[in-house]
Amino acid sequence: MPVIHLLVLGAVRQHGRAHGYQVRNDLEQWGAHEWSNAKPGSIYHALKQMAKQGLLLAHEVAPSTAGGPPRTEYEITQRGDEEFLSLLREALVSYDQKMDTLSSGVGFIVSLPREEAVALLKKRIEGIEAWRRSVTEYYTPEDGPEQLGHIGEIMHLWVHSADAGAEWTRGLIERIEGGAYTFAGEGEPVAAVVSEDEENRR
Repeated sequence: MPVIHLLVLGAVRQHGRAHGYQVRNDLEQWGAHEWSNAKPGSIYHALKQMAKQGLLLAHEVAPSTAGGPPRTEYEITQRGDEEFLSLLREALVSYDQKMDTLSSGVGFIVSLPREEAVALLKKRIEGIEAWRRSVTEYYTPEDGPEQLGHIGEIMHLWVHSADAGAEWTRGLIERIEGGAYTFAGEGEPVAAVVSEDEENRR
């Protein structure tokens, strides 16, 4: 799954209209440049690519009074919004993904209705548990990793990772069901965006 597409579409969507520097600042504020491929070159490339694909609409904006060349602001299209929501749902459900995928999904989870977010996370747990069962067909955690030699440590890591992932997801579900955060349809969500004239403090 193209994580950079989810991150960039989500950042543009939060602003309504945004230029590349704003998107870059938002994602750097999240630290996304450290845990994903959201580097400056990738961000600007994704913006141009998705504009060509019809997922974003590019607006040429007149230069500022301080001078400089015209810049491009981007606005998400209906197709782009559909793609964003599709990528977001996939990121929250799929267990066999890298950490940057889940991190991106959690970053935009409040873009969904609360009930849908909970349902997707519960589906994620089902996937984790099914994957864990497939591992334990060949490996019995209670017998310890030594049963398979040092290769057993790999199985031990996988089972531990699955258990930790399920525990974390259950905790998130509990917080959401307890009323944490503002989700779509519940009012104005808290959007972690940097205003146009505000410098990223990271």
